[in-house]
Amino acid sequence: MKQLYLFSGLGADHRVFQFLDLSGFRVTYINWLQPLARESMQQYGARLTAQIDTENPVLIGLSFGGMIAMEVAKHIATEKIILISSAKTKKEIPPYFRLAGKLKLNKIAPSRAMKKPNALAYLMMGAKTESEKKLMQAILTDTDPVFFKWAIEKVITWNNDVLHQNVVHIHGKKDLLLPHRFVKADFSIAGGTHLMAIKNAKEVSEIIRKIIGFQ
Repeated sequence: MKQLYLFSGLGADHRVFQFLDLSGFRVTYINWLQPLARESMQQYGARLTAQIDTENPVLIGLSFGGMIAMEVAKHIATEKIILISSAKTKKEIPPYFRLAGKLKLNKIAPSRAMKKPNALAYLMMGAKTESEKKLMQAILTDTDPVFFKWAIEKVITWNNDVLHQNVVHIHGKKDLLLPHRFVKADFSIAGGTHLMAIKNAKEVSEIIRKIIGFQ
């Protein structure tokens, strides 16, 4: 049985994967660690490899988790890296986010305030139903503010330009947080938002199984 290692998004945990059909696989959810002072994403990714005990594993990363998976793959050999609603390199981060990183605008807003869901956050994430909004609110509430602030900074200042040859990118055409026009997706989901792992779980699951070769 093939082993999958799943990396959740920024301010998220394994609950975002609950609607995916990963039956027939062994699944390990990578736990976020408390970031160290001035720790880079590559250094952080190196520490996460301690949770991986399989040779040539399949890594699946959602949003921020996909970027971390790209960093982890700099330290270990992997069979596949599957990104969902994510970015492969710094070039796929929207230019306005990168500008915000250069101007250090993230330091202006307190992390606790950034963790509070609002109408704009729901719109950007694609959360429309009450159940989606409640799940998003519950996950953000449970996210450590120190980790959240660190992760925000790392996303908007990400400087990765290493493109692994075995990466496969699944992206939604209606993603407002990481717009489809900025990425080069291998599989595009019509109507898919940043929450497509929840809203389009069946289609995402089928693509994952096709990529891995498990039908």
